[in-house]
Amino acid sequence: MQKTVDELRRAAFEIRKNLLELCSKQVIHIGGDLSIADVMTVLWQYQMKYNPNDTKDEQRDRFVLSKGHASAVTSFCQAAIGCFTKDDVINEYATDEGRFSMHSCNLVNPYVEVSTGSLGHGFPVACGMAAALRRKGNFTSRVYVVMGDGEQSEGSVWEAAMNAVKYKLGNLVAMVDFNGLEADGKIDDVTALGDIAEKYRAFGFNVREFDGNDIAKIKENFDALPPADSDTPTVFICHTTKGRGVEFMENQPRWHAGKITEEQYAECVRALEKSLE
Repeated sequence: MQKTVDELRRAAFEIRKNLLELCSKQVIHIGGDLSIADVMTVLWQYQMKYNPNDTKDEQRDRFVLSKGHASAVTSFCQAAIGCFTKDDVINEYATDEGRFSMHSCNLVNPYVEVSTGSLGHGFPVACGMAAALRRKGNFTSRVYVVMGDGEQSEGSVWEAAMNAVKYKLGNLVAMVDFNGLEADGKIDDVTALGDIAEKYRAFGFNVREFDGNDIAKIKENFDALPPADSDTPTVFICHTTKGRGVEFMENQPRWHAGKITEEQYAECVRALEKSLE
């Protein structure tokens, strides 16, 4: 899906607008949804090879949301490519018979490759998927996985990282939403990860570090990926702002999850429209 930078910026605006509409009706993990919205927009509407009409196509790219609480932004990105409608997401979210909730579930949503929620689980699963593709002789499909920065304190992440390098999974692309905040506060105060890019380099990853809220930079880094049949896994360290695009939410741990009023929704959309112009 070859969209221009300007088209992708407009698409990211629509994703944020949808997130805020849902947030005016339900409690969602709005801060982290907004921080990763630009990366997810470019991934789903430009980069990823995925046919919503054939979820079992063996040649498709796979996506794993290791940062499971970013389910709303994932659902709206899937809606944008025709998996369902954005109204489906809004109307069904957190309902007993709905396909959408605080974490993605493949038992009710066929567009979810694997159910996630417990942090540190999705990355190892993505590594397994990438290894399985190689064993099947598929050297053209990729596996994309989104992780949070707080999630990097999980030991299973680094066990998976070692295996990704050992088994030469060049078809694996990890994206870390590095907004500097987790539910309990600042990353530096909670786990003090240090230079996460250097850690991945030490493990043997191809590391690309950039502004994860800059559509042009995101597109540029996807374009620079090595071929899917290469031997070195890639990680994007995406420096983002939690609550990006909503001034009173930006860099505020309190907005890890929450709900806004209808009045706040209208104000937020006006501010987003102005910034887009």
